Amino acid sequence: MFDIIISGGEIIDGTGSPAIQTDLGIVGETIEAIEDLSQAQSHQIIDAQGLSVAPGFIDTHTHSEGILLIDPQHANGLLQGITTEIVGLDGMSFAPLSKENYHIYASYLGGLLGNPPLELDMSSISAFRSHYHRRVAVNLAYLVPHGAIRLEILGFNDLPLVGESLKTAQKILREGLDQGAVGFSTGAIYYPGHWATTDELIEMCQTVKEAGSIYVNEPRVGNPRRAFKQGGILEGLEIAKRSGVSIHFAHLKTGIETAGKTEELLSPVDKAKIQGVDCSMDIYPYPTGSSTPVSFLPSTIQEGGPYAIIDRLRKSSHQKTILEFLKTQSFAKLDQIIFSYLSKRKDLEGKRLTAISKERGKCPEQTLCDLLLEEELKIGYVNAPPQNQVLLDCINQDCMKLLARPDYMVCSDITPMGRWQHPRCYGAFPRFLGRLRRNSQFLSLEEVVNRMTDNPARRFKLTKRGKLAKGYFADIVVFDPDRVIDKSTYENPRQFPQGITFVLVNGQVAVKQGNCTGILAGQAVP
Repeated sequence: MFDIIISGGEIIDGTGSPAIQTDLGIVGETIEAIEDLSQAQSHQIIDAQGLSVAPGFIDTHTHSEGILLIDPQHANGLLQGITTEIVGLDGMSFAPLSKENYHIYASYLGGLLGNPPLELDMSSISAFRSHYHRRVAVNLAYLVPHGAIRLEILGFNDLPLVGESLKTAQKILREGLDQGAVGFSTGAIYYPGHWATTDELIEMCQTVKEAGSIYVNEPRVGNPRRAFKQGGILEGLEIAKRSGVSIHFAHLKTGIETAGKTEELLSPVDKAKIQGVDCSMDIYPYPTGSSTPVSFLPSTIQEGGPYAIIDRLRKSSHQKTILEFLKTQSFAKLDQIIFSYLSKRKDLEGKRLTAISKERGKCPEQTLCDLLLEEELKIGYVNAPPQNQVLLDCINQDCMKLLARPDYMVCSDITPMGRWQHPRCYGAFPRFLGRLRRNSQFLSLEEVVNRMTDNPARRFKLTKRGKLAKGYFADIVVFDPDRVIDKSTYENPRQFPQGITFVLVNGQVAVKQGNCTGILAGQAVP
């Protein structure tokens, strides 16, 4: 007797092999059979005739850890077919941190990660994982964030991590990996992580290498003078070469200024691979990203953490330093900022910084400083997309060309706060699976599914996930390959996709006929 039989679907097992039409039987949390089950008995039968049946999608880069503690149903992820999310990305998250440091970092990251319950124990990776295990709708895997380790040891201060402090950091990192974290992460522009040097990161990654784990690198932008070759991909590759660690680059893709240059983008990676570097990448299918503008502020203003930053924003002498920096830096495109989240002024969500500046009669730099002060740093933004359709089409083709590489996988980079979220929060996986796949000749349906399932499961060593096989966890997506499509746009982001009919998490039906069931069957993995 089976608990659930999914009958008559096209089984896509996740490995990239051709689909086969047959049945799939589930007992408890796991897959018990993939064969003709027409004569078998079951408590529940899901008719998948004319539909594809695939492993649940594994999202290698999200920022959902905060919102899941408030909204465990997580419909915008689940309805994309995502059954496992990796969090702790970009060197920033909530653990391992003392109560005081947890409150500090939650305040600093509020514009990006939201406002989690402050009474939770975040002092270890084990404690962190316990807040999600069987309490949320999706499985969750965690990366030990570099910034949290630095905060716990050195505070929110620009100090070198050397000697005994470095040994303590390595000990904390190893304990986190031993407690179930799937890797170690660093970020592009988030403090206190970017007071590190490349040498510090090499030392930390030697610990990751010894543990047989993986290093996830969002190519550095902040404090480039402390980085090998000014940061970016080259710093990450140098860390991997000198430490021997396996490296995974976060959302490595072309954009508005690099459209059509996929070979140039990956030339350093391919050269490093020839030299023996073990490297992989992920990608979301959109031309621009989103983040929190507190990360724009210069290094000297970041010193001391969120409360010190707010105090400096009030003082004209510090404001002058900030304004000069914002006017000369190159990574923050202030003219492209659309506010996705403000903790107080909800009426400004969806508005451009330039429009608000005009209304206030101030320059964009001053307006941003004023808003950061008014909102106590808790602001999120989305970068506006290009209006040139030829450019957009080129970036879409770049995305599929990159995804065709076997060392790529799919992510959403969910930044969940506010009413004007990035469309990737609702549409990343169905956009690749439907719209872009159908308009491209680069990948088959089975290959796209592979990049969403078995590829990331093997890379991050997620036990018995990412494939449809006997004995594997029953994380499953049932979808219509001809109808699946993203609906979310930059202009109207809060729209769920179409064509994903059922989602099962650990053998329980989490989505039925395109609607969430309310079941919270997610586990802390691996």
